[in-house]
Amino acid sequence: MVKNKLDFLSFFKDHALFWWSSGGLLLVGGIALWRYPQGSLLCYFSENRQPFTDLFFTYVTKVGEEPTYLILTLVCLFIRFRYVLLIPLIGIIVTLVAYLSKSLFLHPRPSVYYRELGILDTIQTVEGVHLLGGLTSFPSGHTMSAFALFSFIAFVFPKKGGSSLSFLGIAVLVGLSRIYLVQHFLKDVYLGAIMGVLIGGGMYLLQKKWLDNKTHWLNGKWGSGK
Repeated sequence: MVKNKLDFLSFFKDHALFWWSSGGLLLVGGIALWRYPQGSLLCYFSENRQPFTDLFFTYVTKVGEEPTYLILTLVCLFIRFRYVLLIPLIGIIVTLVAYLSKSLFLHPRPSVYYRELGILDTIQTVEGVHLLGGLTSFPSGHTMSAFALFSFIAFVFPKKGGSSLSFLGIAVLVGLSRIYLVQHFLKDVYLGAIMGVLIGGGMYLLQKKWLDNKTHWLNGKWGSGK
């Protein structure tokens, strides 16, 4: 029991920069949720669109989708074989958790919310982006996916420090893209980020406990001869 506790504490210590940065972002997001009405950030983006950011966020949002899992799975062939199995598993868990939580909360998408208020036509959308509808807004699945995947990668990546901030930054951009593209509110992205980090961190701890046998073939990598 003591060993598990020490392992858990060392997990936070070993990735202190990631956790402190994540905590700071959650604090800022929490203050924004408390201080500003729903849709404030979405409306700000709507009023300040630029061709570059339209194009940028249209592509960034796709980082939370399936092709990224495939790319990172291939990259992990050169890190550890076990990660090649775990990354698709993270995708499956995210899909299930997102589906169940959306079905539980049943919050309207921004397009539905603003249409019911009769002001949807005042929101400037990004050309070519289809607005999702229905009661599937809370939490953001794309954000959950990005934070689960990139927090896990940050924890297992051989080099720590700056690289973990880069991975965190990518996940944050995916979350912002969902608001920019009028697909989610900040609250959706906020919860999606928390749930994603919990999934990524939980998967890391579980694999560390059960699969960290250095002699097993799953701990080899491509070109290592194991």
